[in-house]
Amino acid sequence: MSDPSSSPPPGQKPALKSTQSRFQVDPVAEAAAAAAAASGAPRTPPRARSSSAGRTSEGTAGGEEAKGRFRVVNFLDPSGGPADGGSDAAFNGDTVRSEASLHSSTGGLSHFSDTHSSTYYLRTFGHNTIDAVPNIDFYRQTEAPLGEKLIRPSLSELHDELDKEPFDDGIANGEEPAAAEEAAAKVVPESKGGTVKFGWIKGVLVRCMLNIWGVMLFIRMSWIVGQAGIALSCAIILMAVLVTTITGLSTSAIATNGFVRGGGAYYLISRSLGPEFGGSIGLIFAFANAVAVAMYVVGFAETVVELLDSVDALMTDEINDIRIVGTLTIILLLGISVAGMEWEAKAQIVLLVILLAAIFNYFIGSFIPMKSKEPMGFFGYNVAIMMENMGPDFRDEETFFSVFAIFFPAATGILAGANISGDLSDPQLAIPKGTLLAILITGIVYVAVAVSNGSCILRDATGDDNDTIIGSLENCTDAACTLGYDFSICKEGGCKYGLQNDFQVMSLVSAFGPLITAGIFSATLSSALASLVSAPKVFQALCKDNIYPGLRIFAKGYGKNNEPLRGYVLTFFIGLAFILIAELNIIAPIISNFFLASYALINFSVFHASLANSPGWRPSFKYYNKWVSLAGAVLCCVVMFVINWWAALLTNVIVLALYIYVSYKKPDVNWGSSTQALMYNQALSHCLHLTGVEDHIKNFRPQCLVMIGYPNARPALLHLVHAFTKNVGLMICGHVRMGSRRPNHKEMMNDQVRYQRWLLKKQFKAFYTPVFAEDLRQGAQYLLQAAGLGRLKPNTLVFGFKNNWQDGEMRDVETYINTIHDAFDLQHGVVIIRLKEGLDISHIQGQDEFLSSYEKAPGMKELLVAINIGKDTDNDSLKPSSKTTSGQSSPLIIRDTKSPSVQLSTADEKLLAASQQFKKKQCKGTIDVWWLFDDGGLTLLIPYLLTNKKKWEDCKIRVFIGGKINRIDHDRRAMAALLSKFRIDFSDINVLGDINIKPKKHNKEKFEEMIEPYRLREEDMEQEAAERLKAEEPWRITDNELELYKAKTNRQIRLNELLKEHSSTANLIVMSMPLARKGTVSSALYMCWLETLSKDLPPILLVRGNHQSVLTFYS
Repeated sequence: MSDPSSSPPPGQKPALKSTQSRFQVDPVAEAAAAAAAASGAPRTPPRARSSSAGRTSEGTAGGEEAKGRFRVVNFLDPSGGPADGGSDAAFNGDTVRSEASLHSSTGGLSHFSDTHSSTYYLRTFGHNTIDAVPNIDFYRQTEAPLGEKLIRPSLSELHDELDKEPFDDGIANGEEPAAAEEAAAKVVPESKGGTVKFGWIKGVLVRCMLNIWGVMLFIRMSWIVGQAGIALSCAIILMAVLVTTITGLSTSAIATNGFVRGGGAYYLISRSLGPEFGGSIGLIFAFANAVAVAMYVVGFAETVVELLDSVDALMTDEINDIRIVGTLTIILLLGISVAGMEWEAKAQIVLLVILLAAIFNYFIGSFIPMKSKEPMGFFGYNVAIMMENMGPDFRDEETFFSVFAIFFPAATGILAGANISGDLSDPQLAIPKGTLLAILITGIVYVAVAVSNGSCILRDATGDDNDTIIGSLENCTDAACTLGYDFSICKEGGCKYGLQNDFQVMSLVSAFGPLITAGIFSATLSSALASLVSAPKVFQALCKDNIYPGLRIFAKGYGKNNEPLRGYVLTFFIGLAFILIAELNIIAPIISNFFLASYALINFSVFHASLANSPGWRPSFKYYNKWVSLAGAVLCCVVMFVINWWAALLTNVIVLALYIYVSYKKPDVNWGSSTQALMYNQALSHCLHLTGVEDHIKNFRPQCLVMIGYPNARPALLHLVHAFTKNVGLMICGHVRMGSRRPNHKEMMNDQVRYQRWLLKKQFKAFYTPVFAEDLRQGAQYLLQAAGLGRLKPNTLVFGFKNNWQDGEMRDVETYINTIHDAFDLQHGVVIIRLKEGLDISHIQGQDEFLSSYEKAPGMKELLVAINIGKDTDNDSLKPSSKTTSGQSSPLIIRDTKSPSVQLSTADEKLLAASQQFKKKQCKGTIDVWWLFDDGGLTLLIPYLLTNKKKWEDCKIRVFIGGKINRIDHDRRAMAALLSKFRIDFSDINVLGDINIKPKKHNKEKFEEMIEPYRLREEDMEQEAAERLKAEEPWRITDNELELYKAKTNRQIRLNELLKEHSSTANLIVMSMPLARKGTVSSALYMCWLETLSKDLPPILLVRGNHQSVLTFYS
């Protein structure tokens, strides 16, 4: 073990043979257990990490590198059992063993403490690296109800120099959060035991059916058929079903775009469109539900009072009896609601049974014609009646739209299930399934009732047995006449029976009349109960988000189900107030318009989110279309004005006023809404607004700084990066212009105009940004720090692999590798693209088609940019390879298009062909994603974005992960579950259990031959000479370094073997890029790793994100 006391004092030169040579990497003390092991103490066997809150380090004390490495916030082991404790030991520069064992006094292999293997989520594929494998818990929110958040090792912890403090993320490195802090973080009441959660039938289907089957079914459907006829009645029903179906599809799309919590329509709208629309619609939606309670209760009370009146049993007068019965009813409903969701659900089931019995009772009765019912217009099913009732017969100034306005409120119950989303066991499954099935069933029943009414009941009947026709029926013109009755007197008015006159005609038709009355009671009470539950739930969610600070008092929940008792009381008083007013004819159209406004915004949310094209918008429910959703939103607005134009205007004014208020208040919330995503694609004038909005995981986009040189110099690099950034993220083509001559800024500005024009002409959505610098590293630093504006800044550095690094100067390799280190230091992701043919075509004549006189900047003269860059003939170097000779022209020369073509070499022909391979549509094949280490998800997001493009849509994603041989099936299922959560399609998952098998001997020999010219060989020279040479050539590989990272070296060799075995036919390979510590791994060794890993393969992307999540499964 490395120990401060064993290090030589400053200024004293240690012996070269000592293991404390200055060329040896000086690792940190990983753990006290390692020290104990080195001194002969028995090794502590690795074991699974416990999910207990009082977890310990299992006998280990954190060292420098262990500081802050892994933190768990409220972690719960989802497996419920210990993980496999086995871990294969191997030399590795990132492991405990390699950084401790080589410091034993014997110089040989010593015992070591396998500290990492006792960490729950570090079960990697046979070596206990501190680099974490992909894990669903990394993507959880702190307050997640379904599991606890795990913090992956930060990029700084993996990449920074060992003597440097890792990047501080808010909790001191290596410190566990205090018990009080952990308790404060547990804000999710669902963690309490005994909560009641409903499935899709009990929670959504039953509620929606009860709400949609209102009193309209029994006391208005027959009147609608009488007015509009069978055909137009079906059209009215289908129009209403069309609006509700589109809204149901939109609701399903939003509900399946991540986990849905309580709040129903408010939650769906606010998380999609932001707090402005969500806050305004949430308030009026909750109010509409509260007043709807009064509407339904008064409907119930009116029916009861009519029954009392029929037996002459009124208590006072009719209107006061309605108030009395209504008050008693709402008190009873409040008691059921306060008793808990379980009791309320049981009550709903009972009411549904009664309602279904009433519906079946009607249909059974319609097949049993009775002579006594004929004078009242019921004759059973008859073709003559059906044909007579097929067309409309509008009376009393009614029109198609006025009848539609009367019917449509019956269809406004489709959000009854979504409104209790917090009480559903699986909202993502329950809301789409239950809502759409309820719309289908209720729609069919409404149509069936309409057809049945019109086929067996006359429009008018007197009810008098004496109105029969005696004699010939040959001259009959109406159905009643053909059936032997003369109801012609009804044309003068005054008849009490038939579809047009008797609202209770369904009781007449039914087999048992009182059951229809029970059905009316059931329909009104169930709708009232659903609204009484919905209003407080929605209002509580609104208050929890603190959109309106004065309403925060109603956010508090009680009991195991977090019941909003205060909301229940408030809803009770609002409902009671409107019951006592008892004048609901004016308020009813406003309530219908409030519901329609909610539906319109739900539809608009889906359109808006789809239009924003955010990678975070990945609904599991695929049967939606943004234009259909937009049409649904427009339809809802039209229906609002059809029902009542002044109520529609009032609704819009209220929504607008609340929107302006919330916008002015600017609530401190960030939900990753589609409004933010759409702002990203708009003009620079919105940048100022965007700077005040924090980034959200859902809206993460790969914003790439592509070190491409001249944009046409590396077409393959340009086309590939553009494929996954087009319409999704920012792309900046960075160009570092180097040279000993004096910088010509005017020339650079002119070039910037020309190349930006070329990008636009070629339809590349990218920006060209050149800078002058001494070398590539300095230029990259300038661009990484200064490129972009506000949120429109690069977060990923992309460049080509330096194919001919072995032929050039090693100083260029040092610069290349240090550029990677700088990107990581600035918390950027890095993507390196390698084609075996190369990337740079700038040396080939005839490829510069963009610098014609047509594209010249005004007043520009022909330019020949010749930048002398020494011995650089690198095809894929990031430097502009623009040496010009008499036989070779630069891409920057404006040439005569009539110049004779030059015969290309075979290598150049292959290079040109390879440079265009990403421009054309890709043939059927695979994108192989080797997601070996969790970098936040960038390695997975890039292939997903590629497959969304038409050119790559025929390519399927195959995922390769590391694992252990004895748990391959477990690892495959875990990865499949994670990808399913992310809504990312894949064709196959391969778990590689043989990564740590020793590579083939001849491949190891090739690697040793490759590194031979770059070794320091300090053992064969004097210490002073070795130190001087190392200082002059810091890229050289020391013997100690080579031994220390022997395992990591073998891994790169082995991975290349596996890549050739599994992915040799892939269209594209995307692979986790290995990391190298600054000051620990020399540039030559790191370059050899990258070369070994990626050589002789199809096009490969080496990807390493910045270890911040870029994927999420939350809505």
